[in-house]
Amino acid sequence: MTFFLQMLVTGVVGGSIYGLVALGFVLIYRASGALNLANGEFVIIGPYICLVLITAYRIPFFIALLITLIFSALLGLIVERLVIRPIQNAPVVSVIMATIGLSSLLGGAVHMIWGHQTRMFPKIFPTTPINISGIIISPVYLWSFAIVIILLTIFLLLFKFSKMGIAMRAVADDRQAAMSMGISVKYVYAATWTIAAVVAAVGGILLGNINGLSPTMSAIGLTVLPVVILGGLDSVLGAIVGGFVIGILQNLAGGYIDPLVGGGLKEVAPFIVVLLILMLKPYGLFGSRTIERV
Repeated sequence: MTFFLQMLVTGVVGGSIYGLVALGFVLIYRASGALNLANGEFVIIGPYICLVLITAYRIPFFIALLITLIFSALLGLIVERLVIRPIQNAPVVSVIMATIGLSSLLGGAVHMIWGHQTRMFPKIFPTTPINISGIIISPVYLWSFAIVIILLTIFLLLFKFSKMGIAMRAVADDRQAAMSMGISVKYVYAATWTIAAVVAAVGGILLGNINGLSPTMSAIGLTVLPVVILGGLDSVLGAIVGGFVIGILQNLAGGYIDPLVGGGLKEVAPFIVVLLILMLKPYGLFGSRTIERV
């Protein structure tokens, strides 16, 4: 039971970060109907910037974090303005292919600038493990979980009650109707890409503090894809719930099944679960059901 709870706690923390990164996927999909397949690269660029500021320029962590978030927001704006906006009226597949090219470009830049080695963040959070009834929890897990929950709560409230959140929902429901009501679709697109880049950077920094930072961490872009499909491509709540589900299932598969089969199932488990669930709910757990009449 102790081992099960240990795996469960680790899965909840990892799943919360998945949910945060998946939020960027969902916002972009709701706004444009396209998937951002460069999301994994957004996840790793922010942490590298933060790490350089901390180690090379001796900037305190929280100031470096603020600078990193500003940089990530500007990166999101630049990508939307130079790459996405010129093709926003093109077929969705064109936007998806553009994000694939952007993924290769950003991934290559990361490899050229920072190399292939795994780098560790300086000890920012306390290091003394916390023992709760036999369950050992590292403080970095607790801090990461608390930060993610606070950010997810803020984004949910802003998305539901703020003027920008209402505009985003209006554009997601009917872009033409939103434009006729005076909502700037270009402004909404820019805001969604900015938010997506920022939440990806936060998720990457938290993961970097937990596991170390390397270019291979961009694979979280593929790991998060089952999260958004499971929760529903257009559901913010689904991204959060899907993140927890996939995070927990991943850790349980890694803890119980990997030793029996020689490893590797932990990475495959999310895709297996998504395939099984989509057989029953093709639009995901919370996705909107689309009905077309001929």
